[in-house]
Amino acid sequence: MFRSMLSALVLILMSQAVLAQAPAPKVSTTESTITATVDRIERSSRAVTLRSAGNVFRTVYVDPSVKAFDDLKTGDVITVRYEESVVVQVRPGAALSDGRDVTAEAQKAGKKQVIQQLTAVVTIESIDPQGLSIEYRTKDGRKIMRPVTDKRLLEGLHVGDRIEVTLTRERAVSVERVRR
Repeated sequence: MFRSMLSALVLILMSQAVLAQAPAPKVSTTESTITATVDRIERSSRAVTLRSAGNVFRTVYVDPSVKAFDDLKTGDVITVRYEESVVVQVRPGAALSDGRDVTAEAQKAGKKQVIQQLTAVVTIESIDPQGLSIEYRTKDGRKIMRPVTDKRLLEGLHVGDRIEVTLTRERAVSVERVRR
């Protein structure tokens, strides 16, 4: 009996040691600004589709507190400020997972500003700390290369690591007309 209790204690202590060694998640939040032409406005959802150089389209959801939204017209050139964050956490032994939308979960947890939150577990294929990029393989075998805006997200990562990546886009916090 003593031997089984000792074995159980050793297992508990070992599992706690493994948890203590798992690195804390790395978070990078950036405030982005885009100046573009209003292509379309969806008043009911407060969505603005913007067209920038090269006919690149981006849809931004505008917070209800931003009163300038009410005066927007198609063709206006505006500057929009919004936040995005990326969380990277090493997950040793985690099973690869397809990207999944966890927006509803984030909003239920009280993060009302979140308009999109996606998460996936992937395997790192290569890291370029000078070029600030990472290449990873998804569950379905696709190899994807992404730019990294914050070098701190790459610190401590190694080829072969399984990481959970969470990307969060939040509502626009300001909209200003560009004076011509």
